[in-house]
Amino acid sequence: MVASSQPLAAQVGLDTLKRGGNAVDAAIAMAAVLNVTEPMMTGIGGDMVALLYWADTGTVRGLNATGRAPRALTLDYFKQRGMTEMPHSGMESITVPGAFDGWTTLLEEYGTMSLADLLLPAIEYAEQGFPVMQKTAKDWEDGSVVLHGNPLAVKNYLVNGRAPLPGEMFRQPNLARTFRLLALEGRDAFYRGEVARAIVDYLQENSGFLSLLDLEEHQSEWVEPIKTTYRDYTVYQIPPSTQGLTALLALNILEGFDLGALQAQPELYYHTIIEALKIAFADRDRYIADPAFNDVPVSQLLSKNYARQRRALIDPDKAISPPTLEVDLRPGDTTYFTVVDKDRNAISFINSLSARFGSGIVAGETGILLHNRGDGFSLNSDHVNRFEPGKRPFHTLVPAMVLKDGDLFLSFGVIGGLMQPQAQVQILVNLIDLEMGLQEAIEAPRCIYWGDKEVLLDEMDGGVVKGLLDRGHHRLIMPALNGFTGGAQAIMVDLLNGTLMGGSDPRRDGVALGY
Repeated sequence: MVASSQPLAAQVGLDTLKRGGNAVDAAIAMAAVLNVTEPMMTGIGGDMVALLYWADTGTVRGLNATGRAPRALTLDYFKQRGMTEMPHSGMESITVPGAFDGWTTLLEEYGTMSLADLLLPAIEYAEQGFPVMQKTAKDWEDGSVVLHGNPLAVKNYLVNGRAPLPGEMFRQPNLARTFRLLALEGRDAFYRGEVARAIVDYLQENSGFLSLLDLEEHQSEWVEPIKTTYRDYTVYQIPPSTQGLTALLALNILEGFDLGALQAQPELYYHTIIEALKIAFADRDRYIADPAFNDVPVSQLLSKNYARQRRALIDPDKAISPPTLEVDLRPGDTTYFTVVDKDRNAISFINSLSARFGSGIVAGETGILLHNRGDGFSLNSDHVNRFEPGKRPFHTLVPAMVLKDGDLFLSFGVIGGLMQPQAQVQILVNLIDLEMGLQEAIEAPRCIYWGDKEVLLDEMDGGVVKGLLDRGHHRLIMPALNGFTGGAQAIMVDLLNGTLMGGSDPRRDGVALGY
């Protein structure tokens, strides 16, 4: 089974499984197609992270394929120019793109098919074109403003200066040519060879900072996932420098409440979830940074005793004021998908450009959009997440997995920057505490903590809104099933029968497919 935000990618993943490929093979094929069909969200110019469950060992592994800051860029550069926050686009926002190294690392360790075979569907869609989906077209239009600052971005990703319309065929010949080269020469072409030189030459000719050494020295990292128990389940996340810790902190706090009973008081139920998330986000922004540069006290933060202390801060009658948040709370743009194969191996996979169209810069004639993940840094020299050369920025990407008694129960994730851990927590609560079905748990209304006392809500009953306002929350009501509250994809294993159940969020264009 596969679940993806984009039907063509889902179909390619399913076809790969039917041809005998495993979960990793299908994931690489899907990631490549998504680079073509959702170019504002994802691609080899960005980063990726994944959790992997391998059935024969019953283990969960994590892969951090995120890039580091250029060595030629320093905090002094920003201070000398009077800059107090990281630019959200442009050359200063570009870090090393780690995604393609992540793809090849996964394939070398677990794959059974060739890279050339797996890239072929993406190459064909890039060369021959694909029909742009409705919600994708809206995202394309909304994000297209950043493209106008770069002539090559306009040339590669707009049609006569505009975003493609829903149903319009769109082709990417430059990206197709790059993929053909990568299919032939593999990782080295991207980080040492022709593609690397094209990226660096273009950036340095246009006042950029990445060097060939930055690309050559990049390497993905296998990491030990962090985890906590919630009720009778074990929830896994990628460790810092990603924000996966945030979801685990919130779950530890919420475990002390009878959320099933609180459902009868929906205004108190949502208030409790919001406050738990608020506290978790305060810890997120105080502690999470690249562990190679800063010690992150993960074990202490995830202790149940610490959760009891943090839980005591929640007042059922009013919204508390959290510490000032250092990290930008703008939504991000990402692709998430998951695959479970016939042997019950599973991968939970996120690939992202950070913001829509990332930095807004296309690297020469490669067709590669470069991400703006550097905007996750702080320019506060006293902050743990301050900018430093060779450092990974704070990362929003958080694929998740849940096991029950050592067996895979759920592989899932959500796109959307700060919405990712928040929606994950609510989907798990819906499944475990409220006993919803998978699709129902995904579609249920969400509340999103937005900083200070600001909250975004899917459309809800007026009494719930009044109850939250009376407690001191500010609010903005979003239309029902609006993509602003995230987009989830999930596959759940029926532990009694061994069958698979898939769910795909109607907030996106996606679908879950199995055979």
